[in-house]
Amino acid sequence: MQQPVKNLDIKIKKLWPKDGPSSEEVEKYIKKYSKEKIVIKCGGKVLLDQSLLNNLIEDIVILKKLGLTPILVHGGGLGIKKKLDEQNIKSKFVMGLRVTDEKMVKIVENVMTEFNKEIVNALEKKSCKAQSITIKKNNIIYVEQQNKELGFVGKPTRVDTKLLKEIIKDDYIPVIIPMGLDEKGNAYNINADTAAGAIARSIKSRRLILLTDIDGVLDDKEKLIPEISTMEAKELINKQTIHGGMIPKIETCIDAINNGVRAVVILDGRRPRSILFELFSDKGAGTLIRK
Repeated sequence: MQQPVKNLDIKIKKLWPKDGPSSEEVEKYIKKYSKEKIVIKCGGKVLLDQSLLNNLIEDIVILKKLGLTPILVHGGGLGIKKKLDEQNIKSKFVMGLRVTDEKMVKIVENVMTEFNKEIVNALEKKSCKAQSITIKKNNIIYVEQQNKELGFVGKPTRVDTKLLKEIIKDDYIPVIIPMGLDEKGNAYNINADTAAGAIARSIKSRRLILLTDIDGVLDDKEKLIPEISTMEAKELINKQTIHGGMIPKIETCIDAINNGVRAVVILDGRRPRSILFELFSDKGAGTLIRK
């Protein structure tokens, strides 16, 4: 019986980065997460800073090679803002969501497609098969309009889990653009956290990881809360300790947990190896939210 453990040891040592958690802790967590689906949403500065993106790609490759099933949903808000600024188009936000007209939805799609290609190419350079999932080629998210005021912003109604599972079964890492189609085939932008939450719910993933540009959920003294229940999270919203753009993020977390996702983590994607510390160390990273 020693052979598989020895092989696993060799595999870990070969893959493990020097700045990751201690490799002694890793083994028990690999057994815990083996073959489990881990939905990861990345956005913010991670997509615009090449070294942060390289780190993220390396971490996802490690997950895949250690037998986990990573599914990547990427945002693109900062890249979209840059493109809109270049064209002198002003953005208006309602409840943290960008109001999107017909012209803007095309810009969103173009920016997202560029990010998507970059991520897929980077994964494939590391010998990891990756598959772009876009509204043009193989859409998996179906939506209805969130509300008239937001324009072409969609609320997921259904995820094509059959297609997603086929891509995973063929050993590809799905790399998903957070956009969807309505019943008439119109394209809609979706908040990336919301899209990741809908995908995590639809496949009952073991973990949903939301990479952001903050440490996690902070208390009223601006200190990181390492773990929180869904009830405590709701109380913090009521007290306005959680406010602004964090509210839809937390609501996505609560919704995912109430619909079969074991736990959700909000992590700082700018911190090196934050995904590895969260999944493979006793102390974790960011804020863990569960029932």
